[in-house]
Amino acid sequence: MPRRRLCRAVLAVAGAAYLAFLLLFELPFSSPSSSSSASGALTTHRSRRRELEASALAFPSSRFSPSRPAFPAAVSPSPSSPPPLPIFSSLLLLPRSNATATPFDGAAADAFSAAKPHLAHLQTAASASASTTSPPPSSPICPASISLHADKLPADGVRTVELPCGLAVGSHVTVVARPRPARPEYDPKIAQRKDGGKTPLMVSQFMVELVGTKVVDGEAPPRILHFNPRIRGDYSGKPVIEMNSCYRMQWAQSHRCEGFASRPAEETVDAQLKCEKWIRDDDNKSEESKMKWWVKRLIGRSKDVHISWPYPFGEGKLFVLTLTAGLEGYHVNVDGRHVTSFPYRTGYTLEDATGLSINGDIDIESIFASSLPSSHPSFSPERYLEMSEQWRAPPLPTEPVELFIGILSAASHFAERMAVRKSWMMYTRKSSNVVARFFVALNGKMEVNAELKREAEFFQDIVIVPFMDSYDLVVLKTIAIAEYGVRVIPAKYVMKCDDDTFVRIDSVLDQVKKVKSDKSVYVGSINYYHRPLRSGKWAVTYEEWPEEAYPSYANGPGYVISSDIARYIVSEFYNQTLRLFKMEDVNMGMWVEKFNITRRPVEYRHDVRFYQAGCFDGYITAHYQSPQHMICLWRKLQSGSTHCCNVR
Repeated sequence: MPRRRLCRAVLAVAGAAYLAFLLLFELPFSSPSSSSSASGALTTHRSRRRELEASALAFPSSRFSPSRPAFPAAVSPSPSSPPPLPIFSSLLLLPRSNATATPFDGAAADAFSAAKPHLAHLQTAASASASTTSPPPSSPICPASISLHADKLPADGVRTVELPCGLAVGSHVTVVARPRPARPEYDPKIAQRKDGGKTPLMVSQFMVELVGTKVVDGEAPPRILHFNPRIRGDYSGKPVIEMNSCYRMQWAQSHRCEGFASRPAEETVDAQLKCEKWIRDDDNKSEESKMKWWVKRLIGRSKDVHISWPYPFGEGKLFVLTLTAGLEGYHVNVDGRHVTSFPYRTGYTLEDATGLSINGDIDIESIFASSLPSSHPSFSPERYLEMSEQWRAPPLPTEPVELFIGILSAASHFAERMAVRKSWMMYTRKSSNVVARFFVALNGKMEVNAELKREAEFFQDIVIVPFMDSYDLVVLKTIAIAEYGVRVIPAKYVMKCDDDTFVRIDSVLDQVKKVKSDKSVYVGSINYYHRPLRSGKWAVTYEEWPEEAYPSYANGPGYVISSDIARYIVSEFYNQTLRLFKMEDVNMGMWVEKFNITRRPVEYRHDVRFYQAGCFDGYITAHYQSPQHMICLWRKLQSGSTHCCNVR
């Protein structure tokens, strides 16, 4: 018995000593929530930090920029939410000497200078008071009808009538006009004849268009409806009516009426045919139709009565055209007879049609618009912006990320940005490895900039670059994206896209992961051996680009570069050795080519699924997508489909 008691006592003392050892030495150095997975993640983050910091040393920051650590110091957690990041880009334009200055430098300097008062106004305005006491933008006056006579319109050129609050279902626009006699056309793009004749082509045509609001300098306003009767001069040699729409200066597939009636089995618009029949020069009574008529007479069947109408427009002939907004599309009646119907195309709403434009070989007598909406849904951003916490960008991660996406946008593109937030940008809220931000230049209207600032402060996903927006200065936004992806949120890869580009982020990551991590890479739909146009709308002068060909470059709506290339671009920009050109995507190709020659080899990865001209099934990026298309594509993607949302 004594031995057993002694053993028990020894075991109790040993257990107490072991417990004391745990309390004094082990527990203070362990976390109750630690796990092997957490330890592995920490090791991964630390190795990732060392990897990118090492690559940062290879390309030191410019002497023109303040030195700053590649990664922000970790901030101790606090009960209050972290202060928001500045919404203004730190991009600076340093003046170049006259010997090295280019026309681009002058335009850029003017844009930065013009933006200073706008920028000062925004930066000095108190954010809190602006969001609470500033009155909302005043809504436009919405007349129920508009009437204009010929004496209030110019005789030639583009004649525009403002529709302040757009259209509504049941709205009518009536145009009383007279087509002019055909005129000789000498433009080689139009006057080229198939028969090789030397006499000029005779042309008589006009356009009636419903247009939207112009949003960016250098970019034409959207054409919501393009109605183009070609009395003479069409390539078919016959009178036709062509209809179409144009979004972001890109025409959709045209719809032509050539005198043949649409089949009733085909899709109709509000039960109306898309094209009605009219008498054609080659539509004489055939022997077959005569035979049918005689057979019907012999068997005693009454003859069907068909009224044949001529082409609705004639040179010098007065007409009354009425355009009506229906439930499913637009309907055009001429002299009381239905001629054609055009279905609404995805991406446009009736209230977007804020102007009527008439151009071409036509003399206008009068224009009358009636049944217009009595109130506009509001031009203010509240019409589009959904100020909900669920759409706010999460705080920037303190660790490096795999991919940073910079999205080019215009100040007034409230609807486009909101659609991106509610569609593919949702991916960034579920992954801490991807960050996306909008990059927006200033608008000429103070009220638009004020609304932009409110939007930026609420959603925390907008970076305002300090110059006036211009189509030719988009490249400066790209430099700001590279700077942000290098200095603010270090990323292994930097992607640039537009606010009308739908991005499948998972597919983009799959593409870049195919490249070895230690390689420089340039991913997109690559153009090879393209030459600059020396005439026409997109002409490039020899002063702007003296070479005969462009370097290989990826299409601008969506491409990816590795972080070392982005760091090189920022360094060269502040060293004033970066060549600047008005075509943004060509610029990037030029910079990558120089990096490839002077620094290290770059792997070019061409994939046509970074699609430039719209959307095709299986896309990685889809361009020219309206806000409605964005939501549609996202819903399809959530259901596992990569099919496009095509127009009717």
